[in-house]
Amino acid sequence: MPTFVGILCFLEKRCGIIFPGDTMAFDGLVMHQLCKELQVLVPGKINKIQQISDTEILFTIRAGSTNYKLMISAHSTYNRIHLTNRTYHTMDTPSSFVMVLRKHINGAIIQKIQQEGLDRIITIVLQARNELGDIHTIRMVVELMGKYANIILINDENRVIDAIKRIPPFENSIRTIHPGAVFIPVKAQDGKQDPFTPMDINVEESFAKQFHGFSPLLSTEFHYRLRHGESFSEIMSELSQSHTLYQKEIDGKDYFHLIPLKHLAIEMETYPLQEGMDRLYYEKEEKVRIKEASGDLYKVVRQELKKNRNKLLKLEKTLEDAYDLENYRIYGDLLYAYAYQFSTKQKQVTLPSFETGEDIIIPLDEKLDIKGNAKKYYQKYQKSKTAQIEVAHQIELTKQTIQYFEILELQLEEASFLDAAEIREELSNLGYMKKKQRSIARKKKQRPNFITLIVDDTEIYIGKNNIQNDYITWKHSRKDYFWFHTKDIHGSHVVVGSSQPSENVIRTAAMLAAYYSKARYSSSVPINYCAIRSLRKPNRAALGFVTLTNYKTIYIDPEEQTIKSLLSQLD
Repeated sequence: MPTFVGILCFLEKRCGIIFPGDTMAFDGLVMHQLCKELQVLVPGKINKIQQISDTEILFTIRAGSTNYKLMISAHSTYNRIHLTNRTYHTMDTPSSFVMVLRKHINGAIIQKIQQEGLDRIITIVLQARNELGDIHTIRMVVELMGKYANIILINDENRVIDAIKRIPPFENSIRTIHPGAVFIPVKAQDGKQDPFTPMDINVEESFAKQFHGFSPLLSTEFHYRLRHGESFSEIMSELSQSHTLYQKEIDGKDYFHLIPLKHLAIEMETYPLQEGMDRLYYEKEEKVRIKEASGDLYKVVRQELKKNRNKLLKLEKTLEDAYDLENYRIYGDLLYAYAYQFSTKQKQVTLPSFETGEDIIIPLDEKLDIKGNAKKYYQKYQKSKTAQIEVAHQIELTKQTIQYFEILELQLEEASFLDAAEIREELSNLGYMKKKQRSIARKKKQRPNFITLIVDDTEIYIGKNNIQNDYITWKHSRKDYFWFHTKDIHGSHVVVGSSQPSENVIRTAAMLAAYYSKARYSSSVPINYCAIRSLRKPNRAALGFVTLTNYKTIYIDPEEQTIKSLLSQLD
C-alpha cells in the first residue's frame, strides 16, 4: 500500500501539483514556540555582532551567567531565528548594516522579545545609549516571510535607522523601508481566528485559511488527526507544550513541525527545538555561504574549463590538418619530377600519380616557379611532421588540464569554508589567482581539513580537494595502508589506515569513495583499491594525480543513509 508521501511525490512528478513541505512549515506556531524559548535572553547584553553572509547575522548575548549565540537570517528561502552552538566563519568586511548595528546596539540590553500575533515577526526591544550617553529605546524587527524576510532597526521615534534589505519608495510607496522613513508594521491578516481560542472550526476548509499561524502542512496534519479521533484542542495542547522538532527529509524536501506528522506515515527524526532548527538549515545555507564567498573560485575554474575546451577543439583541428602531410610530400615529388615540362608560373597543374597513374590536381603559388612550389610543399611536409608530435603532446596536456579543473569544479560543489580556502591556496600557488591578504586559509603548520571516520576500530581518511588528497595519500599514510578511488571517474582519495582491513571496512571505504565522486547517485560504481606502495605519482603531475598497479576492483552502491550515519561521527 503506497504511503501518503509516495502519493504526494507521484502527484508532484506526474501532475505538476506542488505540495508544501519545505520552508512553509516554518509557520507562526513554530515561531510562537521559538519565541518562548528565546525568553532566556531577557534580560541580556549584546556583546558581539558578526556577519556570517549577506543575509545572516550572529549575535553573542550574555544573559545571566551564560553566553548565547543568536542566529538571525533574512535569506529569501532559509530565513529563520534560533540559538546555535556552531562556530561560523565571519565575513572579512562587514556590510554597512552590520556597522550600523554595532554603532547603535552593541552593548545594548534586551528588554523584551515578543511575537507579533502569530505572524512570523519578532520584535526585540533594546535599551541602548546614544552618542551622548543618554539611554533610549531601539527596536529590532525580524520579519521572516519568505522572499520578503528582513531585519529592521527602528529608533524611539518609530523611524527606520536601517535594514538589511532596504525597500525604497519607487519599489513600494506604501511600505518604504529606508533610513529616515516612518516604520509601518506588516498588516495582520483579517478574518482569521486565534487557534488557541477557536470560535468556529470548519473541518471542510483548510485550517491555514481559518487560523493565524497555520501552514498548509500543519493544516493537513490537523485534518488527518481529526479524522482519526483526536480533537482540535488536544492537538493544539500537544503543539503548545512541545519543545521538540520532528523532521524528515524526503526527496530533497524537509517536512518538519513541533508535533509528529502522522499523515506522512513515516518515522521522523527528533531534536530539541533550537538544535533542530540549526540542523535543518545549517547545511543548506552553508552551501549558499560558500558559493557567495567562493564566487571568484567558481569563476576562475569555469573560465579555465571554457578556455581549455575551446583550445582542445582548435588543437584537434590542427592535428587533423597535419595528417595531410603525406599529400605535401607527394606534391613535392611530382613537381620536381615534372618541373622540366613547365616554363611559366601557373595556378595549378595536373600530373599523374606515381602509384596509381590517376591524375592529381596540385594547387600552386603563382609567385613561385615549379621548383619553388615543390620546395614549399616539402617545407609543409616537414612542418606537419613536427606538428603531429607537438600538437598531440599539447592535446594530451590540455586534456589533463581540463580533467584537473573538472575535478576542482566537483570539489567546490561539496567544499566547506576550509576546503574552499585550500582550493584557493592551490590555485594561487599555480598562478591562476592572486593571493588574498586576508583569508581563512589554513596556517602553514596546520594539516589539511580532511575527514577522519572510525569503522570497526579502523580509521578511514577522505580527501575533499587535491591538497587533502595529496596529503593523506603521500604524507599522512603508511605504504601498507589501502587506497580507494572510483575507476575512471573524478572523485576523492579514500585511505584505510590498516594493512589488513576487514571486508566491512573495505566495502565501507569503497562506498565512501563512490559517495565522494561524480558517481554519487549511480549504482554498481567500480572502485579500484590497492596498497599505497602500488601507487606512483607522475613527474610534474598536478596535485591528486596518481597511477596504480596491482589493484583490485569492487562494485558498490552508495547508500546515502549509511553514509549519513557514518558522517554523524563528525557532529
